[in-house]
Amino acid sequence: MTTQLYTNARIFTADTRRWAEALVVQDERILYVGDTVTAERLAPAAETIDLQGRLLLPGFVDGHAHVVGTGEALGQVSLWGAGSVEEIQQRIKAWDAERPGSARVLATGWLHGAIPGGVPDAGMIDAALPGVPVYAIAYDFHSVWVNSAALAELGITDETENPLGGTIRRGADGHATGYLDENAFYNIVLPFLDAQVSENEHAASIAAVQQAYRESGVTTACDMGFNETDLQAFTRAAEDGTLTSRLIAYWRLNNTGSLEQNLAQVERAAALAAEHQSPFLRVVGVKVIIDGTIDGCTAVLGTPYADGSNAEPIWSLAELAPVVAAADAAGLKVAMHAIGDESVRIAIAAVEQAVAQNGPRSRRHRIEHLELVDRADVDRLAALGITASMQPVHADPAIGSNWRAKLDDERVDRGFPWPWITDAGGCLAFGTDSPTSPHTPLPNMYVAATRASALDASAGTNVPEFALPLAESIEHATRDSAWTAGAEQEIGRLAAGLYADFIVLDTDVLAADDPAALLDARIVRTVVGGRCVYEAGE
Repeated sequence: MTTQLYTNARIFTADTRRWAEALVVQDERILYVGDTVTAERLAPAAETIDLQGRLLLPGFVDGHAHVVGTGEALGQVSLWGAGSVEEIQQRIKAWDAERPGSARVLATGWLHGAIPGGVPDAGMIDAALPGVPVYAIAYDFHSVWVNSAALAELGITDETENPLGGTIRRGADGHATGYLDENAFYNIVLPFLDAQVSENEHAASIAAVQQAYRESGVTTACDMGFNETDLQAFTRAAEDGTLTSRLIAYWRLNNTGSLEQNLAQVERAAALAAEHQSPFLRVVGVKVIIDGTIDGCTAVLGTPYADGSNAEPIWSLAELAPVVAAADAAGLKVAMHAIGDESVRIAIAAVEQAVAQNGPRSRRHRIEHLELVDRADVDRLAALGITASMQPVHADPAIGSNWRAKLDDERVDRGFPWPWITDAGGCLAFGTDSPTSPHTPLPNMYVAATRASALDASAGTNVPEFALPLAESIEHATRDSAWTAGAEQEIGRLAAGLYADFIVLDTDVLAADDPAALLDARIVRTVVGGRCVYEAGE
């Protein structure tokens, strides 16, 4: 038995008693958190670790991430922050020049606002790199921009039909333009790219994201789109004992247009949930995508976009309700991507029907993103116990100009309304949605606490009255993210009996006069299950 006493620290517990000064770890769990005198009495022979007055926090629980994709993106062309087509072209060319002979180039993170009109085409990439297939995934992970070589590699012709809930964009001549959104991306492009990745490459992506998480203080991630390929790769890593962060998985369901096939996917998820319940890999629920994004004009709105257009849902209420009811009956947690206000109403109505059909039971259903939502619907979801799972980084004003332009009315001043959730008594869970955004949690907390930009200090603020106190923001990114995944008795807080998952910062950001300290603060120690998995300088 190993016992350690962490002392001389400011310990933020994210629990009922927010603050403590000492923490005792016995093997992989917390024995005690509280005052130093009691800690020393309980563990007189413990190894003492003096934290020299530093801030100790629960490890971050990323409430919404795409974990394998985050690892893959670390080795791809980063287009995050590129402000023009020319800059995007330069980054793609530079990456290819450094890796001559690559079979294809993968990039991620481009913003719609960087493209004239917001809609890219293959010719723009052809001008930079015509002979090598290029796949550039948008920052929101809902569309992909490819060049002519990639279209040929995918086998997309004038006769290729749009999949249900997705579009292969075409020009007036009927030819594919190189822009594919929603299920055209998910059902055509992603499966093709997955098939090109070897087992060793998957392992390398997992190793990369584990290192990134250790260094940035993420001790658990909730994966919102787990699939068979991810499951195989993570199962191997869990069996090898190489995981240094926990993974809570939501199984991705695709709308096939067939109720029988959709329900079969729920059955598969239920079987996996029963099978995978280890400390480092748990399958707890399912994920559906009801609509797209405001940036791409594929989110479903109650009132049309500024240009008069609107989108159709990927899952109608008639298609979604029986799937949610089946998952609810099976004890699965349902995560529903809904960005537009009308799609939020579809999600709420589906849960209402499940409650009416299945009767009283414990539920932890959730809606992802809720970028635009009516105040009355916030009250509805809170009363139903639906968690609002949101990502502060998406409200960063440096990336918001296109979002605001697509709405261009009073709606822009009620986007990302986090205090509405808490005022209504609802659960609010924070995440990053990496790799659509950076995986690092501290800049995410900066945006939550200020509504200012973690990317560009000159970008101003985005509805500053919707900012939250920093301590509350951290609780939403730790305790509440754990709760909505059903893991609150294991992780997310610092309390006796829970896993000893915590981080130590070089700066006490909760005592700093300036929230910008979050942008410079660094993790000096990450502990998972009582084991130090990262220490600055190692």
